[in-house]
Order: sequence, then C-alpha cells, then structure tokens
Amino acid sequence: MENRNLKVKWLAYAVVGFLVMGLGLSFLGDAIVLKMTSNELWEWFAYGSVALVTFFAGLSIFGQAVVFKTLIDRKKQKRRRS
Repeated sequence: MENRNLKVKWLAYAVVGFLVMGLGLSFLGDAIVLKMTSNELWEWFAYGSVALVTFFAGLSIFGQAVVFKTLIDRKKQKRRRS
C-alpha cells in the first residue's frame, strides 16, 4: 500500500511540477515581450521576477517527484534482493 501512495505522489508531483514550470516559462516570454514594448523598468522587471519564481517553484516540485521516484526504485531493488 505504501508503494502505491508513493506512485500517486510521484505522478502528481511530476505533472504539477511540469505544469508550473511551463507556466513560469510562459510568464517569462510575456515579460520579454513587455520589455521590448515598454520603457518602464518596473513593469517588465516585476513580471519577469514573478516568472522566474514560478519556474523555480515548478522545478522544486518536480525535484520532489524525483525523490519519490528514487524511493520507489529503491524499494523495488530491496524486494528483488530479498
């Protein structure tokens, strides 16, 4: 049962991580367009900062998915050795 919970967490974290990273990259593209069209530093700077925070939050969530996947793989190896 614990292995199933890890698989569900792994899948959920991986999908959410990819979605949040994609959202951050989309925000970053908008910030770049805003920089090209606007002379105001704070407009594109704030938007770009939010974009980078969003991207790295997604990367962090995906990193946790990698931790869950590693735990799943280690449990499989232990069962094979036993």
